[in-house]
Amino acid sequence: MNKRLSIGIIGTRGIPNQYGGYEAAVQELAPRLVEMGHEVVVYCSSLQKTKDSIWRGVELVYGYDPEDRLGSFGQFIYDLLSNIASKKHHHDVIFHMGYTSDSLWFRIWDKRAVHITNMDGMEWMRSKYSPRVQRFLKKAEKWAANNSRFMIADSIGIRDYLEENYTTPVKHITYGVTIPADFDESILKEYQLSSNKYDLIVARIVPENNIEVIISAKLKSNNDIPLLVYGNRNEMLENLQSKFSNEKRIRFMEANYNRGSMDSIRHFSRFYIHGHSVGGTNPSLLEAMAAESRVLAHDNVFNRGVLKEGGSYFSSTKDLADLFNSDFEQLISVNQIENNLIRLRTNYNWDKISKEYEEVSYIK
Repeated sequence: MNKRLSIGIIGTRGIPNQYGGYEAAVQELAPRLVEMGHEVVVYCSSLQKTKDSIWRGVELVYGYDPEDRLGSFGQFIYDLLSNIASKKHHHDVIFHMGYTSDSLWFRIWDKRAVHITNMDGMEWMRSKYSPRVQRFLKKAEKWAANNSRFMIADSIGIRDYLEENYTTPVKHITYGVTIPADFDESILKEYQLSSNKYDLIVARIVPENNIEVIISAKLKSNNDIPLLVYGNRNEMLENLQSKFSNEKRIRFMEANYNRGSMDSIRHFSRFYIHGHSVGGTNPSLLEAMAAESRVLAHDNVFNRGVLKEGGSYFSSTKDLADLFNSDFEQLISVNQIENNLIRLRTNYNWDKISKEYEEVSYIK
């Protein structure tokens, strides 16, 4: 029988999830690791709305986070304080969820613990960052890779990249998703929508997600079905809203973080368009597949590694415009959607993923 481990998790804003991808993952992983018999501590931001000390058996430790005052720089201070706090717990293993503001502090990582870093995507490739920031992120990636005992890659493409560039062992462990039990068509009435009468984007509004390419393809196509764009409010979104304000086919929607509502909105869409071009396994792609969406995805190794033959791909505005003009039932079959669900249940379920995190924790 494997011994009980003390496991620390650093690099998220905390749980319960009030933010995004890594937080959603830790919300699934941490309680399962507790159920396996381990002591688990998640280091949480002081900006969390709830301040429970224990959540589903997981100990929550809060650290000062000045992100609300200092912007992204505040994350460096928060990660520094999380690493300092972790030394008091004498963890056997520490999982670092991402490296962008954490790996800078590798010199003060607790030397008694095994450090395992989930490397996320190739952050330095993201075009939203200035060249100076991209250079820093490349260094941060190197610090994380060279000072971790293991790296975790959530996609085959990221794994291959890491193995080509670093000598630290890499373990491929996918991201997970929960498949909805049912869908509520009445949600559509709130938005004056009808089933299969709209196309959909749900994404952060950043250049590498190809939002403008998708909008341009919709306008180049010959159909009048509206394109709904759900995303975070930022300068890029405001520019897009101004540029396309007279286009009736383009509808910019307020971001909606209600998973149940968004599952139903995804499910009843005609096409779900996934424009992400950088990074590993994106949670929104898994969520679209789990919602039985007909997915049109940007053609790259990361998306193909997840969607495989379960959807259709585009590389240009013209490619996507042609897909928009297609008969949705003929382009992506019911059989493809069913196969997507089978692969999600087999490869992307949280119980399996949690066991894989436990297994790598025991490797010295």
